[in-house]
Amino acid sequence: MGTTATQPSLWDRSRQAVVASIFDTAMRLFAEQGYEATTIAQIAKEAGISQRSLFRYFGTKEDIVCGEQEELGELLRRTVEAQPAAATPWEALRAGFEVLMEAHGDPAQLLEITTLIFATPPLRARYTQKRLRWQEMVQPAVTARMPAGEGPVPQVRAAAVTATVFACVDAATEAWVRSGGSADLAALYDEALAAVRG
Repeated sequence: MGTTATQPSLWDRSRQAVVASIFDTAMRLFAEQGYEATTIAQIAKEAGISQRSLFRYFGTKEDIVCGEQEELGELLRRTVEAQPAAATPWEALRAGFEVLMEAHGDPAQLLEITTLIFATPPLRARYTQKRLRWQEMVQPAVTARMPAGEGPVPQVRAAAVTATVFACVDAATEAWVRSGGSADLAALYDEALAAVRG
């Protein structure tokens, strides 16, 4: 009997289990001794695998924390594209980020990851690099939603709207981290965007 789209294969489940084990081990070590002091060799040893095996799942130490960003960027792009035709670029991007929040699942884990990223310069740099890639991925979908005949070429307006939304998401996320996860992230985003849009 074959697997369906809703039933991952045994290989997929095994891979997910190994990825989760590596991630959990790494996050524990980062909490115990700091990100910079933790080596790939230590993570592999504690997770019970070889370094070579670890590198089959994660290319770098930064990818253990930030590794799913490409998949999430694709989810954002697909969600923006799937919004009703009447949705503005602002509304479509907000819907996309709402779906990403749901995709993250456990808010406590998201807070732990985000706190670590914002407090660790190498992770923050990797996070920023991947977020810029997200902007490139989603911009064509935003451009397609730009009203015709307003201002400069649609690509310029789309780039401005996309960059603004990402900046507001980052400002809201930093405020959410500072609150220890107690603030409402969506409300923080709406407040940031309202400030920018006047």
